[in-house]
Amino acid sequence: MDPIFLQQVVNGLTLGSVYGLIAIGYTMVYGIIGMINVAHGDVYMISAYLAAISLALLSFFGLHSFPLLILGTLVFTIVVTSVYGFVIERIAYKPLRNSTRLAPLISAIGISLILQNYTQISQGARQQGIPTLLEGAWRIDIGDSFIQITYTKIFILLAAFAGMAILTYIIKFTTLGRMCRATQQDRKMASILGINTDRVISYVFIIGAAMAALAGVLITMNYGTFDFYAGFIIGIKAFTAAVLGGIGSLPGAMLGGLVLGVAESQFSGMINSDYKDVFSFGLLVVILIFRPQGLLGRPLVTKV
Repeated sequence: MDPIFLQQVVNGLTLGSVYGLIAIGYTMVYGIIGMINVAHGDVYMISAYLAAISLALLSFFGLHSFPLLILGTLVFTIVVTSVYGFVIERIAYKPLRNSTRLAPLISAIGISLILQNYTQISQGARQQGIPTLLEGAWRIDIGDSFIQITYTKIFILLAAFAGMAILTYIIKFTTLGRMCRATQQDRKMASILGINTDRVISYVFIIGAAMAALAGVLITMNYGTFDFYAGFIIGIKAFTAAVLGGIGSLPGAMLGGLVLGVAESQFSGMINSDYKDVFSFGLLVVILIFRPQGLLGRPLVTKV
């Protein structure tokens, strides 16, 4: 098999696993309240800055061991980003929950702009970066050629799938997961049965922000650079992954992220990397036209 094709598959799985993590935030919020969290991409952007700040602080205090460095960064970034998710839900969504569907969307757009400008003013408009944390690569010989998988990519794949596995366990086998599923199926009936649906919705925003934080750390490790506008492009791509897999479906978000990541990497490697964003957005349009319910989603049924 063509080594270039295999190399792009590896790159695509790495990228797609991170898309899947961010897509989880979109699909969970949509599944619970039927709305798209427009500010979710900017939550990811905030997590990238938090990861860099955490790495700088831990290194300043003399912590250079990779396991401890990455563990401290993950804990700090996930906790603080989750607070952002909670605050966004309380400010942009909860006060407008009984309003028109357009009002929370406009409110979320406002939060997105606030986060972008707040970050630009506080951190500067220039592109930021971090050094490579994990050196080295694993080389696989294929005939006269080879493919190369960096240790960073291996770590990203393992961390992303571990995060997805933990979330899947929470949703399927815990009390919180059962409350989330009940609220998704029928919020009014869940409330009648004693479930605090307001609290469940807040938990969903927190979980989505935590997944975006994990993605922010992993993408920052992989690319090493980011800026205050980074959340827009990757947010749209993660939304594309959520729609591709089936908006509202947790397995669909994971599958959609992987499919989009591999497709984008193959397009970049085989055709032209300059137009990979155009390809991703074009794929979103095609999906919305021909299969709006996605790969694992179900068509909406109007109850009479």
